[in-house]
Amino acid sequence: MEKNLGVFKIMGNEPMLDRVIFGDNQFFGINHMSEEKAQALAEKFRDLKSITDVIDIAYDCGIRAFMLNTHEIAKDICDHWRQNSTRFADLRLYPSMPYAHKYASAVAEKGIFGALKDIIMADSSVGEIAGMLTKGGASLFSKDMIKVMQLLVDIEMKAFRDLNVRVIFLQNIVTDLLLGFGVKDVFVAFASYIKEKYGAEPGFVTVNLPHLVNFLLECGIENPIVCSTINKTGYAMNPDKELYEKTIVEKEFHPMAMSILASGAIKPKEAVEYVCRMPNIRSIVFGASSKQHIIETKQLIENYS
Repeated sequence: MEKNLGVFKIMGNEPMLDRVIFGDNQFFGINHMSEEKAQALAEKFRDLKSITDVIDIAYDCGIRAFMLNTHEIAKDICDHWRQNSTRFADLRLYPSMPYAHKYASAVAEKGIFGALKDIIMADSSVGEIAGMLTKGGASLFSKDMIKVMQLLVDIEMKAFRDLNVRVIFLQNIVTDLLLGFGVKDVFVAFASYIKEKYGAEPGFVTVNLPHLVNFLLECGIENPIVCSTINKTGYAMNPDKELYEKTIVEKEFHPMAMSILASGAIKPKEAVEYVCRMPNIRSIVFGASSKQHIIETKQLIENYS
């Protein structure tokens, strides 16, 4: 049953995951297999209207769920949805944070603590933590890491106010960094905060699904939602495709598949057939830049479901 919690429209206690989710990598010129294709995408989606036109097409094709990184343009896309709330009445969102590229230059220039201070101080409602970072720097940050994490989540989530948020994902560059350090308390705190503050489900994006799933279960996070590259070729499936398949069959979690086409290396029918025949995969995230490809991929997923 749907409930309203604060400014977010939230679903009930059990995860209600959409089978088909429209991703956004194509909007930001991301193609891991071809720089030429990436450049072509960047040119095609150089302004907001070119992006919202494709979003509108996807929605008109029956797709109701969208996974959106907290890119700088995310606020403008969310404004488009809010300004057309009647048209997008059934919209369901899966935010993914942080969008690391927007922080990369700041970290390179000022270091991680300098970058964090600038990000936090840019938000008028967070004077306490900004003061902490200004006065205490790294030593205080390490003591209040959980509080800073919560604050950064709040800053990123402001773009999604008044929208229906189902799952909030921790992006893989942070997930896998924390996983490498074995920082259990941060994972637990993130999962708890997402549920308690936003009434949404916590999710985790990773490039090493088997390792992360085992780690999250060790943390006591039950049935975690884990999104990872899953495709027939084994592209970007670490450490290997076979261990992914074994984990998906044997472990208690909710797997979500992305990059099923391996950036265009696999034909849509072949790619969808492989993923849909794997047991327990709840959702498939895909991106497309044309109506034809959106319709084709959506129908293939639904036909194999």
